[in-house]
Amino acid sequence: MEQSRVLKSLSAMAHDTRLEIVRLLVSAGDDGLAAGAIAAALDVSASGLSFHLSQLETAGLLSSRKASRHVIYTANRAALGGVIAYLLNDCCARDPDICACAGESATAAQ
Repeated sequence: MEQSRVLKSLSAMAHDTRLEIVRLLVSAGDDGLAAGAIAAALDVSASGLSFHLSQLETAGLLSSRKASRHVIYTANRAALGGVIAYLLNDCCARDPDICACAGESATAAQ
């Protein structure tokens, strides 16, 4: 993954609401969620949500599809994994201490 794309992705996630959207959509899996369900779950106005979804979609972290009258959003797991891999491999040179902490953090979060 290119550095510019990683920076765009990290910038898009550097906001409370957008990070919560990513968390929510990752847990929703491949079915994703309609925009209205995301707004209700996060207590965000429709206009605010639209702005945040647009930022995340432009960064390649989300994808959307039409289903009847709804727009369904899903997390782009490959893009999220690419950002994490870039940070561990390219940025941190697979430093064993950092990788160990990342492994511990992932295990503790489960």
